[in-house]
Amino acid sequence: MNFCTTCRATLLALALPALAACGVETAGTAATAGAMRVQEIEQGRVVQQQVQQQLQQSMDQTQQQRAEQLDQATR
Repeated sequence: MNFCTTCRATLLALALPALAACGVETAGTAATAGAMRVQEIEQGRVVQQQVQQQLQQSMDQTQQQRAEQLDQATR
């Protein structure tokens, strides 16, 4: 084996694990980002439910107030 071939083999042997590590890091980053996104979606659903409950309570309260006003007006 001449020097150039040995040099190429050494560079290739050093470069492949480094490139593979980049792929693993990228996959780990993607998994973390995906998990964060799932958590954001779940939090959004909780907020949505809370807003819907508050809206329903407000509508019920308004309906009750109107019924009371109507009752007082017809007395």
